Amino acid sequence: MFNFHYRLERNSIRFAIAVVIVASIGGFVEIAPLFTIDETVEAAPDMRVYTPLELAGRDIYMREGCYACHSQMIRSLRDEVERYGPYSLAAESQYDHPMLWGSKRTGPDLARIGGKYSDHWHVVHMNNPRDVVPESIMPQYSWLAKNELKRRDLALHLRTQQKLGVPYTDEMVENAIMDAYGQAMPDTDAADGVLERYGETTNVRTFDGDPTKVTELDALIAYLQILGRLTDVAHQNPVLKMEDSE
Repeated sequence: MFNFHYRLERNSIRFAIAVVIVASIGGFVEIAPLFTIDETVEAAPDMRVYTPLELAGRDIYMREGCYACHSQMIRSLRDEVERYGPYSLAAESQYDHPMLWGSKRTGPDLARIGGKYSDHWHVVHMNNPRDVVPESIMPQYSWLAKNELKRRDLALHLRTQQKLGVPYTDEMVENAIMDAYGQAMPDTDAADGVLERYGETTNVRTFDGDPTKVTELDALIAYLQILGRLTDVAHQNPVLKMEDSE
């Protein structure tokens, strides 16, 4: 085997051909499943898109590096399903650009965090994680409640997502700035537009408890509260047949 590699490496043309062959095999293995994606991705007719506020919260989530410690993909393993809930399905991430599946869990997986805790719990947790989880090593993010959310570029953000295939309508794009405001201001006329465009089940409330302004904390909590709730397809299918794994 050593002599084979030695001879191969001395001949640059053969070595280059071997590299191309090996790389082609690896590329084919990665690309081939895409040809059957329509058959493997579950149908999710009730799937909705992120609201502008939730999308802004996702950007803050990435900006602060939350994905480095929290994954968003529950594997189909018994212990993971019992701890976190139904395993993740491909359909649930179809509007995520980029994907935030992750593999490192310094903190728990967040794929099913939506609705698990109250808004107030998230506010306290972001201000000082040790107040609700004494053993937590997560840093605090108290400044998010002080930073007013910058909304002027949200329409451009939705337009970009639209070009990537996310089914935002032109009406959603045109009203992005006002909808981000309305979702965190339930007592304003703008809140009605959010429900009209994104559905009656959309979370519309003062997420951070401050009714005077829309903050980055509003956006982040809005995003966390929708994780795993954009569609109910995972909850409508059997999660894991325990008898099959015993």
